[in-house]
Formats: sequence, structure tokens, C-alpha cells
Amino acid sequence: MSKHTVEKSFAEINARIKSGEVVVVTAEEMTAIVKEKGAAAAAREIDVVTTGTFAPMCSSGAMINFGHSVPGIKASNVWINNVPAYGGLAAVDCYLGATEPCLDDPLNKVYPGEFLYGGGHVIQDLVAGKDVYFRATAYGTDCYPNRQMEKKVRLKDLPNAILCNPRNGYQNYNVAVNSTKKTIYTYMGTLRPKLANANYCSAGALSPLFNDPTYRTIGLGTRIFLGGGVGYVTWHGTQHRPAVDRTPNGTPLRPAGTMWVMGDMKQMSPRWLVGVSIQGYGCSLAVGLGVPIPILNEEMARFTAISDDELFAQVIDYGEAYPNGSATSLGQVSYAELKSGSITIDGHTIATVPLSSMVRAREIAATLKEWIQAGTFLLGEPQFTLPMEAV
Repeated sequence: MSKHTVEKSFAEINARIKSGEVVVVTAEEMTAIVKEKGAAAAAREIDVVTTGTFAPMCSSGAMINFGHSVPGIKASNVWINNVPAYGGLAAVDCYLGATEPCLDDPLNKVYPGEFLYGGGHVIQDLVAGKDVYFRATAYGTDCYPNRQMEKKVRLKDLPNAILCNPRNGYQNYNVAVNSTKKTIYTYMGTLRPKLANANYCSAGALSPLFNDPTYRTIGLGTRIFLGGGVGYVTWHGTQHRPAVDRTPNGTPLRPAGTMWVMGDMKQMSPRWLVGVSIQGYGCSLAVGLGVPIPILNEEMARFTAISDDELFAQVIDYGEAYPNGSATSLGQVSYAELKSGSITIDGHTIATVPLSSMVRAREIAATLKEWIQAGTFLLGEPQFTLPMEAV
């Protein structure tokens, strides 16, 4: 290897992990290292950069096999703690969506449209080891004659429970404001009238896809921190839109890439899969996710050195434009500005509110760093990387 050229492979980095010689830093640490030493020196010194994010990710859920009854059943309708799950799969498989509300939610009885409990909360209860109540009905067949089944189970009793999240880890997202004269309630949280607050949802420079903006190292088979356990990127996520405006360093100025991720729920923790209720919107699931970025070359060192003042998001009016299908920007702000506590748009100083947790994001990046340093977590080399072209 030339003194001036750094080229590493996944296999070489994994060998260093196995030998205990690997050098791992978090994305925030990498920013300071590259600023001090330059990208070339950092690429020679650092093998892996860890990232993290913890926030509501509505496109999440669980593929669950709940085991056969005697006699057997081909379930067509399934409820878990009275939250409907989709049963149109095999005999005792179902998919539980994080945003599906409980049918007899106590809050909804008092305030229609408001929900305290839903699919995300069921997932948290399962990984917390709590009993959940399964109920299934069926039309009956010769091979599966049973028409009804009810039972209490815990996660350990289930044959399979796979977290299967079709769209997680958004690469950038909108900053939400409300220009109307009334308070509105959205998936981006409560937005007070007349631009009184600006809500955003990203860990910024610690966020996974900001650190590999053009998807050089992330794709099918990438091993990740997911929900407190080990998971994998299994496809590009739904609404993966890489072909958006980008800065010269490759980072998108609008919502862009997403990841489809999966992992065994029996490895996971209720600290990193948390059911949430969003006022006026419904239920969701906060997901802890972290991706290790291998420093294969100097380019990856530069990518992972990105700072919050180099990352930008668009301010979108959720009171007027967004409900009508428009994403016209009221202005562009940096994540450094967002994290400062206020932004300025058209002369208005607006308080900012994060929906993601930087404390938890840092903990995920630090945990992933510890796993790699301990030799218990090897990098998964993708079979192919996320697409940069429109899909």
C-alpha cells in the first residue's frame, strides 16, 4: 500500500476486529480527528466509524409466528392485546404494524382519534418479557379445522418473532412548522400556530446515512445495531429517493435514502424498542438503530467527518403546504442551527424541538463501538449496496 493511498477491504477490517487490533471511533469523534489530522491520516489510522439514531420510525413492525393450536388453525384474523395484526399469510403467521391502534383503547373512548396503546407498545411489551394475549379466528379447512384460538404467550414462547421494518433510518428529513392560526397535530408532533415551534427528527452528524451519503458501504447484508440486538439491512427502504438535491459533499438537502431492516426480537431490549403515542396522530415505535461505517479509503474518512454545520434540512409548512401534497421549502437551515435551540426564517426566530434523542443516539454509537472493539461484532459486507439511482 502506498504511503499516500489507503485502500482497505471488509475482510481486512474484520481480521483486525478478530485480532483485537481494530481502531473504532464514533462519528462525532471522527469529525474532530479529520479536522485535526486530515482525511488521509484518519483513513490510515481509523478502521470503523460508528453511528446511531433513536427516534419514532412509523414504518416498523414484527413478523410473528405464534404456533399451532390443537386442532390446527389457519388464522385469517389476529389480535394481539386487542391490536389487529394482519393474518393473510401462512396458517399461524401474522404481521403486526407499529402504528395499528388498540380496538378498545381507553383514551380513544374519551377522545376519538386519540390512542394510548398500539402495535409499537405490543412490540415493546414482547421484548420486555411481558405476557401478551393472542386471539385468532378462522374460516376452517379440512387440514386446519379450528375456527378460534385464544392464548397468553411471552416472547420466549413464540416460535419466531422478527422485527421487520420496511422504512427506517431516513437520510435527512423535513423541519416541520405551522403557519396557520390554529394548533395542528402531526406525525412530527404538535405544531403551534404562527410558526411558534419547529420540530425536526434526525441525529444529524451522528445519523447513519449521513455518514455514507452515497451508499458506498451499506446494502443487503450490512450488519447493524437494531433494537438493542444485532440486525441487518435487507433492502433499500420504501420511499427510498436518492435522486434529490445534494451538497458538494454528497449529503442530501431533502429526505432521501431509507433502509429496510430486520432482526431477531428475542435479542432485543425494551430500552431500544419503545412504543410511543403521538398526540392527534396515533401510535408508533421509537427504534434504536446504529450502522458501522468501514473506513475503506480516504473518501469514506471524509464522508464520516461531516459536521452538523455542513448538513442542511428544509423547513416545510405542515399547516398549509404539506397536507396539500407540497414540499415547498420556507427556507434551509443547518443541523447546527437546529440543535442550538432556535432557527430564523423570514425574520422569525423559531424555537426548535427534536423528536429524536441525541443522548440515546450517542449511547448506540458507543455501544456499537464497544461490541466491535470486543470482537463480538464483525462487519457484514453487502451483497450489493443501496441504489443511488431512482427506484
